Amino acid sequence: MPGKVDFRRNLDAYRAERGRFRVLDVPDMQYLVVDGHGDPNTSPDFAAAVESLYPVAYKLKFASKQDLGRDYVVPPLEGLWWAEDMSAFTSARDKSSWDWTMMLMVPDWIDHAMFTTAVERARARNRPPRLDDVRLEPLSEGMCVQVLHVGSFDDEAAVLAELHDDYIPSHGLRMVGKHHEIYLSDFRRAAPDKRRTILRQPVTAG
Repeated sequence: MPGKVDFRRNLDAYRAERGRFRVLDVPDMQYLVVDGHGDPNTSPDFAAAVESLYPVAYKLKFASKQDLGRDYVVPPLEGLWWAEDMSAFTSARDKSSWDWTMMLMVPDWIDHAMFTTAVERARARNRPPRLDDVRLEPLSEGMCVQVLHVGSFDDEAAVLAELHDDYIPSHGLRMVGKHHEIYLSDFRRAAPDKRRTILRQPVTAG
């Protein structure tokens, strides 16, 4: 059996440096996803969404290892974030107005049949609260700018303002798609000032 694949080590899309904005091409990937709305600190749906992704992700991992002989490390939690007024992320930080999609990436060799089986296995044992909302979907982002943020989520605002208002327009780029975060640290356990988060913004030329 081949060695266990760790996508954080193998994919350039999971690499970022603190204080350095970098343009890269992100390959098409597929994710387990759950949508929601509202403040992630207070919304019951947010906690339920995260809680519902992991059982399916681990059922897929075990099936891949057992049935396909391909083992891998479950990648970090990720999220897409947006709002009608994007200043809600930078100046206002009005979390109650945020929409979000929480995600876990799964390898491209995982198909919908395996996903359906994993969901049913999760349903049969300690059914997660939002299991019926979990979907397997592709995500195509292409050219993006990303940077590593170290610290609390509330301290992201200054970095995002620099990214959106300075770096992107000054490099002849324009924002497209949704703000994307990759949580390299488990925010349920890591101290706020130690959290490591990749901040990503899809862009296009001009």
